[in-house]
Amino acid sequence: MSDLPLKDRIALVTGASRGIGKAAALALANAGAHVVAVARTPGALEALDDEIRAATGQPATLVPMDIGEVDGLDQLGLAIHERFGRLDILVHAAALLGSLTPVSHIEPKHWDRLVAVNLTASFRLIRSVEPLLRASEHPRAIFLTSSRASAPKAFWGSYGATKAAMEALVRTWADELEQTKVRAVLLDPGAMRTRMRAEAMPGENPAHLPDPSEIGPLIVDLAQADMGLPTSTVVFSDWKTAGTLASA
Repeated sequence: MSDLPLKDRIALVTGASRGIGKAAALALANAGAHVVAVARTPGALEALDDEIRAATGQPATLVPMDIGEVDGLDQLGLAIHERFGRLDILVHAAALLGSLTPVSHIEPKHWDRLVAVNLTASFRLIRSVEPLLRASEHPRAIFLTSSRASAPKAFWGSYGATKAAMEALVRTWADELEQTKVRAVLLDPGAMRTRMRAEAMPGENPAHLPDPSEIGPLIVDLAQADMGLPTSTVVFSDWKTAGTLASA
């Protein structure tokens, strides 16, 4: 295998300024991809760019935007088309946890915000980048999900519901593209040492959790994998235990 298995591929990563999104951006860049990094915070994106330049000698393309403001995703697709003409890899890591509260206590404005970021943005992103992925020779789309999508738990209603709906959307989209080269996968990272995990479980010792950087090699593997339809979710802990990537 080449030292740069993703050389010259174009990779769009949302939520790229921290956590799993940042780990994905760094891993893809180190594998040779040119990263288009999307996040809300310009300073954090610039820090990511510094790390990518230090590691690879090449810059990233930085896109400061709030994906909850979904009209910007249409412009993002147009900008990628005008600059690159295609998209080879999508890693959609951006998400909000929201308040962990009984369903009957969810504030409507908080519900609307979670639906916008965790669900509607996924739809608008798919709508915007599908033509770009179709223009690629080896298009792969990786969507980060959670066990709460399939295993509901008290107080996780808004997060779990939006992730479950996102999963249904991605599986439907993948089925529609079965006769194309575009392949999508759902990836459950499990508990990791991220800010979102700390918000959800403030009493947990983060030293007992894997660092987000550990998922980077799996994301690079998925970006290259020959995949069928996403009949099951790829689980990071399973991949780590097996040491190899099972069929997605």
